[in-house]
Order: sequence, then C-alpha cells, then structure tokens
Amino acid sequence: MAYLDSAATSQKPQAVLDAVLAYLTTGNANAARGTYPWANRTTTRIEQARDRLRRFLDDPAPQRSGVHFVSGTTEGLRAVARDWLAPQLRDGDEVIVPFADHAANNAPWLEVAELLRRQGASIGVRAMPYDAAHDYDVGRLAAMINDRTRLIAATHVHHVYGNDMNVHRLRVAAGPTVPICLDAAQGVGHLPLSTATTDVDFVVFSGHKAMALPGTGAIWARNQRGPAYATTGWNGSPNTSGIISLVAALDWLDAAGLDRVARWNTALGARLTDGLRMLSNIEVLGCQSSLAADAPTQQRQGIVAFRHRDIGSNDLGFILAAHGLLVRADGHCQGDQGEKTASVRVSMHVYNTVAEVDRLLSVLGELDHD
Repeated sequence: MAYLDSAATSQKPQAVLDAVLAYLTTGNANAARGTYPWANRTTTRIEQARDRLRRFLDDPAPQRSGVHFVSGTTEGLRAVARDWLAPQLRDGDEVIVPFADHAANNAPWLEVAELLRRQGASIGVRAMPYDAAHDYDVGRLAAMINDRTRLIAATHVHHVYGNDMNVHRLRVAAGPTVPICLDAAQGVGHLPLSTATTDVDFVVFSGHKAMALPGTGAIWARNQRGPAYATTGWNGSPNTSGIISLVAALDWLDAAGLDRVARWNTALGARLTDGLRMLSNIEVLGCQSSLAADAPTQQRQGIVAFRHRDIGSNDLGFILAAHGLLVRADGHCQGDQGEKTASVRVSMHVYNTVAEVDRLLSVLGELDHD
C-alpha cells in the first residue's frame, strides 16, 4: 500500500508512538487536578509543551504570547472567533474570509456574524480576493482594508492546490493594526513557519496532520493586537497523551529538518505534476504554470489535486485503491467559492517515495490507453 493522503492525516513516527506508550505506562495522570508526583509531572509537561511549541514556531516574544491546546484546527478557529473576535465586534465592523479555502476557515467567522446579527449587529463578511494563480491578491486586499476591518482570515498552504499562500505578504496589505488569523493545518510539520518573520496574530493547526495523535492541536496567539487571547468558560481535562505526542512529533520534525522535509515534499509534488501534464485525460487543478518540474513559479507543497476527463473522481479513487494507491477522492471540504466538482487529491510526506509517485503515474497512464 502507498499512503497518499497525508493532508487528511499523517502517519506517525516510531518516536511518537514510543513517547505516548512510555507516558501512559509510567506516569499517566490528569494535569492541574492533583498534587501527587504523577499529576505534578504531567502538569509540568503540559506547560513545557507550550514552550516547545513557541520554539518550534520561532516565537520572537515567548514571554508575551499564548499557547492553548485544542482538539484540532476546526475547534481552534472556532475558539478564536467565539472567544476573542466576537466580544470585540460592533455594528458595521468587517472581517475578510478566504471563501475558496477550507470550510473550517469559513464557517467560524460566518457563525459569529450570524450570532451578532441575532443580537442586532450587522457584521460585514467580505471575500478574500485571489489572483489567477489561486494566490491571495494582496493589491486588491489592501484596497479592501478600512477602519472597520477587524480581522483577516488566511491559509498557510492550500489544502487542494498545494500552494504556499505567501502569507508573509499579507501584513503589508493589512497595515500595522489589523489582526491576521492563520489556518496552518497544511503548513505546520510540512515546511518552516517563523512567527518572527511572518507577522500574523494567530497560528492554528491540528497535531494529527503534523505526525502527532488525533484529537490535539493548538492556538498560538501573539497577543500584541487587541486583547490577549483567553478561552471562555470552564476548561476541562486536556488531552494529555495527545499533547505528549505533539511534543514528540515536533522533536522528530526538528531533528529531520523542516527545510529538508519541505524540499522532499516539493520534489515529489513536482515529479507528480510533471508526469500528470503528459497524460491527455488528466486535468490538474490550480496554477497551470507550475506543472513542470522546472517551472519558474513555486511548486506544490506535496499536495496535488486532479480529475480524469472520462472517469469520475470517486470511481477513480476506488480504482487507485485497488492498485494499492490510497488517495482522497471527494470535494475536500471546500469553501463556497472553491471547486464545485469532486477531484482526486494526492498528498505526500517524508515517508513517500519516488517509486510510489511513478507507480501512480503508471496506473493513470494505463487508464489513458484503455
């Protein structure tokens, strides 16, 4: 089997499994709930995990930022919308939302606008502009910013097209005061992300896509624009084993080298797109000028989506699975302005090989000649 669905969830290194097993069998306890040694040690490890994540994200002001553990990106974005943004919004305020990205980065902002509408406040939800290459159009974005803009929601790496959305450019367009919330579900663990050089206010991601266990994720908050982020209501028991796995995953990724990880994933994506463009019945989604391995534009970050002109994407997914090629075939949770027709998505990580990419191309090529 060739696992080619890492954008949905990643496989786990042995070091992550070992770390979780060791914790569960030598000191499993609830955090911040007891005073005996195992509980105290767990509480300490959770606090250390926050510091570990700050280092992983190259946090320039760790004494000021906040790290809050959540179940994943969807919960994290909803928490930012509900706990941080909603109390600040007033009638006539606006937020800018990327409606051609993942629905998880659309729904929370729309939900908050609807909640406030019921309370008598009208919140403008404006669509993030895109250019012909499916990148953010920062020129048009800059023209949209006004004194009622309260947040820009953005995505680090697009979950269908696989392109780095160049979010480092957003701050110039947004100006010095507008907060930016970054959905980094497809970026963290796949390529470097420095909050010292990328001036966003929130980084939200899922641990399970960064080689940790399911059910864990994090919100990193810069806490320099607007009030410091804090959750509302009672905080229940943390997912201790998931957080332990996340620390082990970050250690593993740092040891592997995120620059090397990104180069490998990009190289696999380039090899795949270079082969797909030779197949007459295949339509690759996204920027067409980046298909060749030697294209001058940026390559996909290990994520490639395509359609067969004669075979439906869901059927093609079953065909590929029968050949041991495990891909995703559906609508990929697109926002309202995203792709309307299902496609096959191949998403790769460090455990994938050139031979697996070539086997996929061979199977697709055989279908081309049938």
